[in-house]
Amino acid sequence: MQQKFTPNHLIQYLYQETNLCDTLAIEETLDEDVSLREEFESLSEAYRQLPKVKFSPSDQAIRNILRYSEHTALTEQA
Repeated sequence: MQQKFTPNHLIQYLYQETNLCDTLAIEETLDEDVSLREEFESLSEAYRQLPKVKFSPSDQAIRNILRYSEHTALTEQA
């Protein structure tokens, strides 16, 4: 029985968020199904064109988080 994969399945596979069974099934289907392979290649190309962004919090945000954590830890101990 051939499993039907949606674009959501392919995106999960692209981001390496599929479990082992799904990964193997998708890879096997990609080898056999030309239209699915073309759809995956299109998604893969779009993925490569996305900007690679890294977010880092400001020093003030980190201080606020640490202060809040310290405050709640002291409150819980009381």
